[in-house]
Amino acid sequence: MNIAQPINICVLGGGFGGLYTALYFSHFSWVKNRKCQVTLIEPNDHFLFTPLLYELLTGELQRWEIAPSYQKLLQGTHIQLRQQTVKTVDLKARSVDLENGEILTYDYLVLAVGTQNRWANIPGLETHALSFRTLADLERLQTQLHILENSERQYLRLAVIGGGPNGVELSCKLADRLGNRGQVHLIERGESLLKNFSSAIAKASYKALKTRRIVIHHNSEVEAITADSVGITQNQQTQNLPFDLVIWTAGTQSREWLRHLECQQTELGRLLIRPTLQLLDYPEVFALGDIAQIAHSRQNIPATAQAAFQQASCAAKNLKAILLGQPLKPFFYLHLGDMLTLGRRSAIISSFGINIDGRIADISRRFIYILRLPTQRHKIQVLKHWGKNTLIKLGRWLRWQRQQLFSQKPAKP
Repeated sequence: MNIAQPINICVLGGGFGGLYTALYFSHFSWVKNRKCQVTLIEPNDHFLFTPLLYELLTGELQRWEIAPSYQKLLQGTHIQLRQQTVKTVDLKARSVDLENGEILTYDYLVLAVGTQNRWANIPGLETHALSFRTLADLERLQTQLHILENSERQYLRLAVIGGGPNGVELSCKLADRLGNRGQVHLIERGESLLKNFSSAIAKASYKALKTRRIVIHHNSEVEAITADSVGITQNQQTQNLPFDLVIWTAGTQSREWLRHLECQQTELGRLLIRPTLQLLDYPEVFALGDIAQIAHSRQNIPATAQAAFQQASCAAKNLKAILLGQPLKPFFYLHLGDMLTLGRRSAIISSFGINIDGRIADISRRFIYILRLPTQRHKIQVLKHWGKNTLIKLGRWLRWQRQQLFSQKPAKP
């Protein structure tokens, strides 16, 4: 292979699939020797560790811990960041058109842009409901909550639409934040919550929801949303329930330019790929995460950060193998288990038949996620901060226990 000119590798998307692929591949000697140029294209200026986004609502974590800047994460690497939005991709011409009019050419491409929020065709939904997937979504929700919490309203009513993991986790955090000031309603169109999760996860989740007095509406179809109410149909009866705030967590969809790519796709718009994560018709293009589906595969790969995290490692290794003329390896997803946060200082972990919930699960979950943060430098900073706070809280608890012990000690006769 002629390597007189640097090989251009474009990575679209700075999430778990894209950023981690770029970081893994940046350790390859060809990148360090400038034989390869890796360009990461991402419109946002901060990475977001989405599984921990809920902790920002309750103040358990700070924004810098789960949303470090790309500038900080890419420091010391040879990865070039272009903070731009992709307009179109021409697979035949091997080019990427950006919103600012710039056109980039590539030798190899990694598609890892993820899905976006899908607004269902429900009157008033997009106008009156908030979504919860990005930092911008979080900021809008925080603003609205702050306004409500500082208003003269004595009791607040919040509705979360969608009974998947996002809806359940968000409901528990919101309920803990409101406390006795309000109540959360969780609206699900199906018969049960968390359909694709284990019975242990579902059981712990229902228990957490009940403990927090969260009202669950099963088999409920949302008909319309206004500024202060949600109309739902349940058991063929329609009623309008008053709410101060509505959050939509029930659907995602592919980005429009992805659906127009001239390559094989599923009916739902997912790109069909080989077991090696390459597009069927374009082996120089890799596709990761919830935008892609391995053709004719019997393995069910969930649209989760865990799956994208594993695919990033495989994609980086296969890119390296192509350049070195070595055989590529197929991706095999290893399901390590599921973890959900179930409110402040509470979680559930189910892994290989072992189930842990409560405070221990919360600590374990956060520690596991910290170990999956993008760079070693950021991991150490977060671990130090977390360890310091944990010791401070432990010291306060020990002092409180000591005070309780002495206050109960009987006086001498």
